[in-house]
Amino acid sequence: MSTVRLTMAQALVRYLMAQKTMIDGEKQPIFAGCWAIFGHGNVAGLGEALQPVQAEFPTYRGQNEQTMAHAAIAYAKTMDRKRFMAVTASAGPGSVNMVTASAVAHVNRLPVLFLPGDTFSTRQPDPVLQQVENPHDYTLTSNDAFKPVSRYFDRIHRPEQLMAALPNVMRVLTDPIDCGPACLAIPQDVQTMAFDYPESFFDEKIHYMRRQAPDTDELARALELIKAAKKPMVIAGGGIHYSGALSEFDQFVSKFQIPVAETQAGKGALPWNHAQNLGTMGVSGSASANAMAPETDLVIAVGTRLGDFASGSRALFHKDAKLVCINVGSFDAIKHKAQPLVGDAKLTLAQLTEALDGWSIDSDWIAKGEAERQSWIRACDVAMSDRGTDLPTDAEVVGAVLRSSDMSKDIVECAAGGLPGELQKLWRTEHSKGYHMEYGYSCMGYEVAGGIGVKMAKPDSEVYVMVGDGSYMMANSEVFTSVMLGQKFILVVLDNRGYGCIHRLQTMGCGGAGFNNLLQDCLTANGAPAPKIDFTAHAVAMGAKGETVSTIKELEEALVRARASDTTYVVSIDTDPLITSPGGCWWEVAIPEVSGRTQVQEARAKYDEMKKRQLENL
Repeated sequence: MSTVRLTMAQALVRYLMAQKTMIDGEKQPIFAGCWAIFGHGNVAGLGEALQPVQAEFPTYRGQNEQTMAHAAIAYAKTMDRKRFMAVTASAGPGSVNMVTASAVAHVNRLPVLFLPGDTFSTRQPDPVLQQVENPHDYTLTSNDAFKPVSRYFDRIHRPEQLMAALPNVMRVLTDPIDCGPACLAIPQDVQTMAFDYPESFFDEKIHYMRRQAPDTDELARALELIKAAKKPMVIAGGGIHYSGALSEFDQFVSKFQIPVAETQAGKGALPWNHAQNLGTMGVSGSASANAMAPETDLVIAVGTRLGDFASGSRALFHKDAKLVCINVGSFDAIKHKAQPLVGDAKLTLAQLTEALDGWSIDSDWIAKGEAERQSWIRACDVAMSDRGTDLPTDAEVVGAVLRSSDMSKDIVECAAGGLPGELQKLWRTEHSKGYHMEYGYSCMGYEVAGGIGVKMAKPDSEVYVMVGDGSYMMANSEVFTSVMLGQKFILVVLDNRGYGCIHRLQTMGCGGAGFNNLLQDCLTANGAPAPKIDFTAHAVAMGAKGETVSTIKELEEALVRARASDTTYVVSIDTDPLITSPGGCWWEVAIPEVSGRTQVQEARAKYDEMKKRQLENL
């Protein structure tokens, strides 16, 4: 047997470089590179291994461990999980900073390889700088925090353990069901240890997507429910994108003229102006989809886990409505008392279309869907039009950005605050990747870094990063990284002076007093107003270009200059924290049973009423 002597870190990098995938008939490296911030715990081992292969396996430096991991997540999402990245940080706080990002990847079922540096496996120099000691269990390190937010976790104590661990890493990163973050904790001493690895361990391996056909009996039971339905409705989830089932999905809903509602992850499965597209549904959904949902007799959910935002906390649908859930994972397929149809969306939808030949739905239901769709389009047009006021709404800003974009290829990206709701309802895209939202974990601070990952995946698209002042202040340092790497995006900062979304939830939704969300309701020195932040100056100080505007007309003019810019361009505008666009439905946020505020008591009464409806659906 032929062997090669390598350090553990060198073997790790060589193995990752040997993993390939096929995209549109072309073989490509499955890893697009590694994001790294070096420190003690990874600089001498993994850093030394990465440096010689920079040309073939690029290493990108971020400014914060969490946000550089967000860039990797956004890249994987935009690539429909076909390619992804590794992320490494030093032992201690650098690695623990990545735990939040691992949770983002886990919730959204997105592949990222986390390589946190770890303390010495030999324990001889203990306790070392930044080591967390646990007297009750000395096997624990701070990297054990990755365990609940990883789909696969291992700690490499000997260099030869890689030969068992790395195939499992690839299994998780490429598996349609178990897909998510994999974490290999790599003690700094073990990274530098050598072993005679078999040359065959580094043979090129091409990874192909596994497609699971639906079970025959499950398919038959699902068909029975579908054929009995007269007013069905389809919910489009992210699994349609990851399966590459866009064509099959279009054929299925078009042939039978079934109204379609989109989730955050499913948006873009159909073009915005498709005859069956009602827009999005749920808490931040369209009035059209939410009007149809309580009347449907059958919900066909495709590639979605039906989170509370999509289902209106399980109160949106009629208690007698049936549910067929098409999902590659049984864990998600059985939710909400559904008839599961476990299988790959591309294969399953094709079989359903063929098996349902001759089936038809109620013509009045089709007509109602079209009427609701047209009414909603008109409502969105109004919401996005320029009112000419001194303080624009978020919807007006979305409208200006949308009008400046090329709907056939450009991308909007966001994650947290009030904007995900506005964008879900209002953004229009003609292609499947035109809408990028991290709304599984809704992580504030994802946006700026995510823009880099999206741009890396789609360099020919103009990427609009839309972010509120709150999220921008959470994590903005990767503006510098975007300039450094030449990954240009247009950053639109909507400044409503605080956490406007939570303020509205606090006051309008829960009946509470405005408190600690808008800056005007926060403690300040001597009661003075909080400082006004110049977001443009801040971004420009990091190398970007930009300007601050006051009106929608000025915004539209600025966006022309932003599109012409050769580097990241920020446009900041003040917005109204109170006004939102129409649509939406009830969402369960627990209301206190006891309160001296009349508004809270009224909110609690509504809460109790909706809980009864929710319980009917459990």
